[in-house]
Amino acid sequence: MEMWTLWLNGLWVIMIMMTALWLASVWLKDASIVDPFWGMGFVVLAGYYFHKVGIPSLQQTLLLVMTGIWGLRLFVHLAIRNFGKGEDYRYRQFRENYGKDRYWWVSFFQVFLLQGVLLWLVSATIFGGMVGNAANQLTPLFLAGVLVWFTGFVFEAGGDYQLYRFKSRPSNKGKILDKGFWRYTRHPNYFGDSMVWWGFALISISNQQYLAVLGAALMTFLLIQISGVRLLEKNLHNKRAGYKEYVRRTPAFFPWFPKSGSEA
Repeated sequence: MEMWTLWLNGLWVIMIMMTALWLASVWLKDASIVDPFWGMGFVVLAGYYFHKVGIPSLQQTLLLVMTGIWGLRLFVHLAIRNFGKGEDYRYRQFRENYGKDRYWWVSFFQVFLLQGVLLWLVSATIFGGMVGNAANQLTPLFLAGVLVWFTGFVFEAGGDYQLYRFKSRPSNKGKILDKGFWRYTRHPNYFGDSMVWWGFALISISNQQYLAVLGAALMTFLLIQISGVRLLEKNLHNKRAGYKEYVRRTPAFFPWFPKSGSEA
Protein backbone atom coordinates (compact mmCIF):
# COMPACT_ATOMS: atom_id res chain seq x y z
CA MET A 1 0.00 0.00 0.00
CA GLU A 2 1.35 3.45 -0.95
CA MET A 3 2.31 5.76 1.88
CA TRP A 4 -0.27 8.49 1.17
CA THR A 5 -3.04 5.95 0.62
CA LEU A 6 -2.27 4.47 4.03
CA TRP A 7 -2.42 7.89 5.69
CA LEU A 8 -5.75 8.73 4.01
CA ASN A 9 -7.13 5.36 5.06
CA GLY A 10 -6.27 6.38 8.60
CA LEU A 11 -8.77 9.23 8.23
CA TRP A 12 -11.53 6.72 7.45
CA VAL A 13 -10.56 4.65 10.49
CA ILE A 14 -10.84 7.64 12.80
CA MET A 15 -14.08 8.86 11.20
CA ILE A 16 -15.68 5.47 11.87
CA MET A 17 -14.53 5.66 15.49
CA MET A 18 -15.86 9.20 15.93
CA THR A 19 -19.20 8.35 14.33
CA ALA A 20 -19.63 5.44 16.76
CA LEU A 21 -18.78 7.74 19.68
CA TRP A 22 -21.25 10.33 18.40
CA LEU A 23 -24.06 7.75 18.29
CA ALA A 24 -23.22 6.78 21.87
CA SER A 25 -23.24 10.46 22.91
CA VAL A 26 -26.72 10.97 21.42
CA TRP A 27 -28.00 8.01 23.39
CA LEU A 28 -26.28 9.15 26.60
CA LYS A 29 -27.03 12.86 25.99
CA ASP A 30 -23.39 13.61 26.84
CA ALA A 31 -21.01 14.88 24.15
CA SER A 32 -18.10 15.05 26.60
CA ILE A 33 -17.52 11.30 26.27
CA VAL A 34 -15.37 12.32 23.31
CA ASP A 35 -12.66 13.73 25.61
CA PRO A 36 -11.25 10.47 27.08
CA PHE A 37 -11.16 8.93 23.61
CA TRP A 38 -8.87 11.67 22.24
CA GLY A 39 -5.80 9.78 23.41
CA MET A 40 -7.23 6.41 22.37
CA GLY A 41 -7.72 7.71 18.83
CA PHE A 42 -3.96 7.99 18.43
CA VAL A 43 -3.51 4.49 19.82
CA VAL A 44 -6.01 3.17 17.28
CA LEU A 45 -4.23 4.95 14.41
CA ALA A 46 -0.78 3.86 15.58
CA GLY A 47 -2.03 0.28 15.75
CA TYR A 48 -3.54 0.55 12.27
CA TYR A 49 -0.36 1.98 10.73
CA PHE A 50 1.76 -0.60 12.56
CA HIS A 51 -0.42 -3.42 11.25
CA LYS A 52 -0.13 -2.20 7.66
CA VAL A 53 3.64 -1.70 7.46
CA GLY A 54 4.33 -5.42 7.13
CA ILE A 55 7.26 -6.69 9.16
CA PRO A 56 7.81 -3.92 11.74
CA SER A 57 11.24 -2.68 12.76
CA LEU A 58 12.46 -2.13 16.31
CA GLN A 59 11.82 1.61 15.92
CA GLN A 60 8.23 1.05 14.81
CA THR A 61 7.59 -1.36 17.68
CA LEU A 62 8.93 1.10 20.25
CA LEU A 63 6.88 3.90 18.70
CA LEU A 64 3.71 1.80 19.04
CA VAL A 65 4.52 1.05 22.69
CA MET A 66 5.20 4.73 23.44
CA THR A 67 1.94 5.80 21.79
CA GLY A 68 0.05 3.14 23.72
CA ILE A 69 1.52 4.19 27.07
CA TRP A 70 0.73 7.86 26.43
CA GLY A 71 -2.78 7.27 25.04
CA LEU A 72 -3.91 4.73 27.64
CA ARG A 73 -2.66 6.90 30.49
CA LEU A 74 -4.55 9.92 29.14
CA PHE A 75 -7.71 7.85 28.60
CA VAL A 76 -7.69 6.51 32.17
CA HIS A 77 -6.93 9.94 33.64
CA LEU A 78 -9.76 11.71 31.79
CA ALA A 79 -12.22 8.87 32.37
CA ILE A 80 -11.60 8.99 36.13
CA ARG A 81 -11.68 12.78 36.21
CA ASN A 82 -14.98 13.02 34.32
CA PHE A 83 -16.77 10.03 35.88
CA GLY A 84 -20.09 10.94 37.47
CA LYS A 85 -19.77 14.68 36.74
CA GLY A 86 -22.17 14.87 33.79
CA GLU A 87 -21.54 16.72 30.58
CA ASP A 88 -18.63 19.17 30.49
CA TYR A 89 -19.62 22.86 30.71
CA ARG A 90 -18.28 23.57 27.20
CA TYR A 91 -20.65 21.07 25.62
CA ARG A 92 -23.55 22.16 27.85
CA GLN A 93 -23.03 25.69 26.57
CA PHE A 94 -23.09 24.44 22.96
CA ARG A 95 -26.27 22.51 23.72
CA GLU A 96 -27.93 25.63 25.13
CA ASN A 97 -26.81 27.78 22.19
CA TYR A 98 -28.15 25.43 19.52
CA GLY A 99 -31.11 23.97 21.38
CA LYS A 100 -31.61 20.40 22.53
CA ASP A 101 -33.54 19.42 19.40
CA ARG A 102 -30.77 20.60 17.09
CA TYR A 103 -27.60 19.97 19.00
CA TRP A 104 -27.51 16.20 18.46
CA TRP A 105 -26.82 16.83 14.76
CA VAL A 106 -24.63 19.92 15.18
CA SER A 107 -22.43 18.03 17.64
CA PHE A 108 -21.63 15.45 14.95
CA PHE A 109 -19.78 18.08 12.91
CA GLN A 110 -18.74 20.62 15.56
CA VAL A 111 -17.44 18.19 18.18
CA PHE A 112 -16.85 14.69 16.83
CA LEU A 113 -15.87 15.07 13.17
CA LEU A 114 -13.84 18.22 13.86
CA GLN A 115 -11.87 16.50 16.60
CA GLY A 116 -11.48 13.47 14.36
CA VAL A 117 -9.92 15.54 11.58
CA LEU A 118 -7.60 17.33 14.02
CA LEU A 119 -6.62 13.98 15.54
CA TRP A 120 -5.83 12.57 12.12
CA LEU A 121 -3.73 15.61 11.15
CA VAL A 122 -1.72 15.46 14.37
CA SER A 123 -1.26 11.72 13.82
CA ALA A 124 1.08 12.60 10.95
CA THR A 125 3.67 12.85 13.73
CA ILE A 126 3.23 9.15 14.52
CA PHE A 127 2.63 8.13 10.92
CA GLY A 128 6.06 9.42 9.89
CA GLY A 129 7.73 7.04 12.32
CA MET A 130 5.71 4.08 11.04
CA VAL A 131 6.52 4.37 7.34
CA GLY A 132 9.56 4.88 5.17
CA ASN A 133 12.90 3.36 6.00
CA ALA A 134 12.55 2.73 9.73
CA ALA A 135 15.54 0.69 10.80
CA ASN A 136 16.20 -1.85 13.50
CA GLN A 137 19.08 0.23 14.86
CA LEU A 138 18.40 3.02 17.34
CA THR A 139 19.97 6.15 15.87
CA PRO A 140 21.07 9.14 18.01
CA LEU A 141 18.16 11.21 16.67
CA PHE A 142 15.70 8.44 17.52
CA LEU A 143 17.09 8.23 21.05
CA ALA A 144 16.85 12.03 21.34
CA GLY A 145 13.18 11.73 20.39
CA VAL A 146 12.65 9.09 23.09
CA LEU A 147 14.32 11.38 25.66
CA VAL A 148 12.12 14.35 24.68
CA TRP A 149 9.04 12.09 24.75
CA PHE A 150 9.97 10.76 28.20
CA THR A 151 10.53 14.27 29.57
CA GLY A 152 7.15 15.34 28.25
CA PHE A 153 5.42 12.25 29.59
CA VAL A 154 6.84 12.85 33.08
CA PHE A 155 5.66 16.48 33.06
CA GLU A 156 2.21 15.58 31.70
CA ALA A 157 1.50 12.55 33.88
CA GLY A 158 3.19 14.06 36.93
CA GLY A 159 1.34 17.36 36.58
CA ASP A 160 -2.01 15.61 36.15
CA TYR A 161 -1.39 13.40 39.18
CA GLN A 162 -0.34 16.33 41.38
CA LEU A 163 -3.43 18.30 40.34
CA TYR A 164 -5.68 15.28 40.98
CA ARG A 165 -4.23 14.86 44.49
CA PHE A 166 -4.55 18.59 45.17
CA LYS A 167 -8.20 18.73 44.10
CA SER A 168 -9.09 15.59 46.05
CA ARG A 169 -8.54 17.47 49.32
CA PRO A 170 -11.61 19.59 50.24
CA SER A 171 -9.37 22.02 52.15
CA ASN A 172 -7.74 23.07 48.85
CA LYS A 173 -10.99 24.26 47.25
CA GLY A 174 -10.47 27.70 45.72
CA LYS A 175 -6.70 27.54 46.30
CA ILE A 176 -3.89 27.48 43.76
CA LEU A 177 -1.50 24.59 43.25
CA ASP A 178 2.01 26.04 43.10
CA LYS A 179 4.09 23.09 44.25
CA GLY A 180 5.86 20.32 42.37
CA PHE A 181 5.77 20.75 38.60
CA TRP A 182 3.28 23.60 39.07
CA ARG A 183 5.97 25.69 40.75
CA TYR A 184 7.89 25.98 37.47
CA THR A 185 5.08 26.31 34.91
CA ARG A 186 1.39 27.12 35.23
CA HIS A 187 0.54 24.30 32.83
CA PRO A 188 3.00 21.40 33.22
CA ASN A 189 0.52 18.93 31.74
CA TYR A 190 0.08 20.95 28.55
CA PHE A 191 3.83 21.59 28.26
CA GLY A 192 4.46 17.88 28.76
CA ASP A 193 1.87 16.94 26.14
CA SER A 194 3.56 19.25 23.65
CA MET A 195 6.96 17.69 24.37
CA VAL A 196 5.51 14.21 23.85
CA TRP A 197 4.57 15.20 20.31
CA TRP A 198 7.89 16.86 19.57
CA GLY A 199 9.52 13.64 20.75
CA PHE A 200 7.40 11.72 18.24
CA ALA A 201 8.39 14.30 15.61
CA LEU A 202 12.10 13.70 16.21
CA ILE A 203 11.53 9.97 15.83
CA SER A 204 9.80 10.56 12.50
CA ILE A 205 12.58 12.91 11.37
CA SER A 206 15.08 10.16 12.21
CA ASN A 207 13.05 8.13 9.71
CA GLN A 208 13.39 10.96 7.14
CA GLN A 209 9.69 11.87 7.40
CA TYR A 210 9.36 15.63 7.89
CA LEU A 211 5.57 16.03 7.74
CA ALA A 212 5.68 15.10 11.42
CA VAL A 213 6.82 18.64 12.26
CA LEU A 214 3.45 20.01 11.11
CA GLY A 215 1.60 17.54 13.33
CA ALA A 216 3.64 18.47 16.41
CA ALA A 217 3.29 22.19 15.63
CA LEU A 218 -0.49 21.81 15.26
CA MET A 219 -0.76 20.02 18.60
CA THR A 220 1.30 22.72 20.33
CA PHE A 221 -0.88 25.43 18.77
CA LEU A 222 -4.05 23.67 19.98
CA LEU A 223 -2.63 23.27 23.49
CA ILE A 224 -1.63 26.92 23.81
CA GLN A 225 -4.20 28.85 21.80
CA ILE A 226 -7.38 26.77 21.48
CA SER A 227 -8.27 24.11 24.03
CA GLY A 228 -5.55 24.45 26.64
CA VAL A 229 -3.65 27.37 28.13
CA ARG A 230 -5.64 30.27 26.72
CA LEU A 231 -9.08 28.82 27.56
CA LEU A 232 -8.10 27.76 31.07
CA GLU A 233 -6.32 31.01 31.93
CA LYS A 234 -9.39 33.00 30.92
CA ASN A 235 -11.49 31.14 33.49
CA LEU A 236 -8.91 30.96 36.29
CA HIS A 237 -8.18 34.68 36.33
CA ASN A 238 -11.74 35.31 37.49
CA LYS A 239 -12.28 32.25 39.70
CA ARG A 240 -9.10 31.86 41.77
CA ALA A 241 -8.04 34.39 44.39
CA GLY A 242 -4.31 35.02 44.12
CA TYR A 243 -4.07 33.68 40.59
CA LYS A 244 -2.76 36.99 39.23
CA GLU A 245 0.15 36.82 41.68
CA TYR A 246 0.78 33.22 40.59
CA VAL A 247 0.85 34.43 36.98
CA ARG A 248 3.38 37.16 37.81
CA ARG A 249 5.90 34.74 39.29
CA THR A 250 5.35 31.55 37.27
CA PRO A 251 5.96 30.97 33.54
CA ALA A 252 2.83 30.13 31.55
CA PHE A 253 4.13 27.23 29.47
CA PHE A 254 7.87 26.59 29.32
CA PRO A 255 9.20 25.62 32.76
CA TRP A 256 11.60 27.94 34.55
CA PHE A 257 12.44 28.96 38.07
CA PRO A 258 9.75 31.16 39.67
CA LYS A 259 10.46 34.88 39.98
CA SER A 260 11.04 36.50 43.33
CA GLY A 261 8.74 39.28 44.53
CA SER A 262 10.96 42.06 43.13
CA GLU A 263 11.42 40.28 39.78
CA ALA A 264 7.69 39.63 39.43
